[in-house]
Amino acid sequence: MDNGITTFNTDAVQSFQKFAQHPFKFSAYLFWKLPAAWLAGVRLQSLETNTCVTTVPFRWLSQNPFKSTYFACLAMAAELSTGLPAMMYVRSAPRRVSMLVTGMESTFVKKATGRTIFTCSELPLLRSAIERALNNNSAETITLHSEGRDKDGILIASFAITWSFKCKS
Repeated sequence: MDNGITTFNTDAVQSFQKFAQHPFKFSAYLFWKLPAAWLAGVRLQSLETNTCVTTVPFRWLSQNPFKSTYFACLAMAAELSTGLPAMMYVRSAPRRVSMLVTGMESTFVKKATGRTIFTCSELPLLRSAIERALNNNSAETITLHSEGRDKDGILIASFAITWSFKCKS
């Protein structure tokens, strides 16, 4: 939703998407900036203008003692599915914007015993929240939802992650 006051740099958005979807460059970024997520196997599957999809496998480095994926590894993949698009829009904004996770709620439905695929489909709402922060020079919060499903589409966990955005002076 572009209200005509704030526009994001389209070239910067596309450049960020290209960077994020480059297997080696983004893997190196995760290794350097989010090493725990990299070690756990959290990866980006796709980043589009409306959705972001991330994955986390069940393996030795992401397991808990109950033979399933540790909840913190699931949380990392869920947070990345909301945070990566936030970074995309923050970096393409006409002014500097700070971003911070201010809350998280989760519901675990089933044991994660294989690859869990997290999808956040609320990117237009995210973009609008960042636009409001830019236009109002005030902190804006938004809660984004990410659902984790197994390869058969069965719900494993759902997360509600609250982000705060504020334009820097």
